[in-house]
Amino acid sequence: MAEWLPLDRAAVAPIAGRLVAVGGGERRDHAEWCRRVDAWQAAFSARAGLRWALYREDAFDFSACLYGAWHAGKTVYLCGDNLPQTLDAVSGHVDGFVGDMPADRSPLHGSEAEDATFARTPLDEHAARLVVFTSGSSGEPAAIDKRLAQLAREVEALEASFGPGLGDAIVHGTVSHQHIYGLLFRALWPLAAGRAVAPRLFFPEEMQAELAKAPSVLVASPAHLKRLPETLDWSGARPMLRAVFSSGGALPADAAANVQRLLGVPATEIYGSSETGGIAWRRWDGHANAWRALPGVEWRVADGQLEVASPHLADGNWWRSEDRAEADGEGGFRLLGRADRIVKIEERRVSLTALERQLQALDEVAEARVLVLQGARSLLAAVVVPSEKGRVRLDESGAAKFSRRLNAALADSHDAVARPHRWRFVETMPVNAQGKSTIAALAALFRPERPEPQWLRREAEQAELELELSPTLAAFDGHFPQAAILPGVAQLDWAIRFGREAFALPPRFLRMEALKFQQVLRPGTRVNLSLEWLPEKGALQFRYRSEAGAHASGRVLFGETP
Repeated sequence: MAEWLPLDRAAVAPIAGRLVAVGGGERRDHAEWCRRVDAWQAAFSARAGLRWALYREDAFDFSACLYGAWHAGKTVYLCGDNLPQTLDAVSGHVDGFVGDMPADRSPLHGSEAEDATFARTPLDEHAARLVVFTSGSSGEPAAIDKRLAQLAREVEALEASFGPGLGDAIVHGTVSHQHIYGLLFRALWPLAAGRAVAPRLFFPEEMQAELAKAPSVLVASPAHLKRLPETLDWSGARPMLRAVFSSGGALPADAAANVQRLLGVPATEIYGSSETGGIAWRRWDGHANAWRALPGVEWRVADGQLEVASPHLADGNWWRSEDRAEADGEGGFRLLGRADRIVKIEERRVSLTALERQLQALDEVAEARVLVLQGARSLLAAVVVPSEKGRVRLDESGAAKFSRRLNAALADSHDAVARPHRWRFVETMPVNAQGKSTIAALAALFRPERPEPQWLRREAEQAELELELSPTLAAFDGHFPQAAILPGVAQLDWAIRFGREAFALPPRFLRMEALKFQQVLRPGTRVNLSLEWLPEKGALQFRYRSEAGAHASGRVLFGETP
């Protein structure tokens, strides 16, 4: 393995032959990386703004851009993605955009100064800064300011803990370097340790093929590790894989067992957060071991909650987490759930963590999340991934009976008010880019996709109904942050669905005709939908109107199954 390269000196001098990135038939070395840093430094130095939002899918150019910005004295804001809503949210905090950005953001390009060279000195670890955003369970991101000194100490702790067993393994990953976990494991740590980084993996088939080519490290999230297909042949990957890392949430026991069985190495979980950086690690060997602190990290349990102090934090103070913990008596600790998940439902204190634990103890449940739905009165809701046994029972009895069965299993420990009143059964939990199930994503499962219709008339070939476009309809999500409108695809979907309720339409959709969208539909509008079925033509005609006039109309053709 190449010599250790401190992060503050990473872009100071090329190291002959040292690889930084591989993939797509390319092998890019440290000398080429330094040239890209020079180009980015020149591009940033030519601009006056101090704060820049960065999103770059390519890990090689991402890290070069990051270092170029630091050497130009800029602060980088990491965007989790380059979607319009994300960029709108960060736009008030930055002076410009760089990387894979829409043209309307006028992004800075490193190619503006390809031939620039600098005789640079090591970075000031306390001056070079980066801003990351928490994914937060509420879905509302918070900006976290990081100094290079914090990131460097964490990288050194990772190498001291795990580096000796990795050697020159290529770093593969399913997580993005735009978030703190991926930034450390797929960008900064490999850069310092002399390990090449491969392009991000999106599909299990890619993972199976790439891990079998050379000594490898896999950086993943629980969401990806829970979905390793047993139908794929992992025998080629097993002798090559030196470590599997997981972070972003707890890895379920069955997923950990599958990782070891399919990939041949136990999963190493990293516990931490955007605020704290890495805190501790544990490795599965048939059961979940206690957490062990990373080098330099101190911990204690105060009033039942975990507190930590480490060089990964912004200061030397103790940081109190919202995780309940207990010492294991052998130098480690065990986590006991979140202390901040106690809610009040009609004056009763309810532990969401305890409800989830009880549900997951049932044979029919593989995974469960409980949340509070706000409304005229607050109530509890549960999102459940059934086990194989549970899936059979759900298919046999239906969702209503199955939810009553699960509800009854909680009756001995919780009264009716303190048990879930609404249920959703899903194949997998919805996750964001970091592999976390946010409250916003879970709550969206309970939001109606369509309004409740008020039927004004229903005849053999004509029907009319009135729809109240509530702002809470899921169809308004993301269309658009500045001023919500009802998407045309939703209007078409509603016309077909309500048409099937009103008439015996043929099963096969053929095509659309004469589709017109005249005025946008906004939340709060009361709209009239008229439907006419023309059986001789196999056509369903629809028209949306309100007090403002016509909004949309069209014709959908159907046919029998071929």
